[in-house]
Amino acid sequence: MAASTGPVVAAGAITYANAVLFNGKTWDSQLIVVVGTGIAAGMLALLEKASTPLAAGIAWIALVTSLLIQPKSGRSFVTNLIAHTGL
Repeated sequence: MAASTGPVVAAGAITYANAVLFNGKTWDSQLIVVVGTGIAAGMLALLEKASTPLAAGIAWIALVTSLLIQPKSGRSFVTNLIAHTGL
């Protein structure tokens, strides 16, 4: 498995779960996230042939961004997680 695949797939899964579980979107309206995650994972795997640290860095930035950035409608994953766990 490429070094960038894990973080970028995790970012896609977090984005999808946040939209569906916490922000009230329907599962089928968020299939674009699944397709986009697959495309991003493939592109970063190809980029790793040229520069592994660059591709892995982009993947980790995507993961952190998916955790912290607030989407157009709803709240960020971290905010939702804190609100639902009561921490």
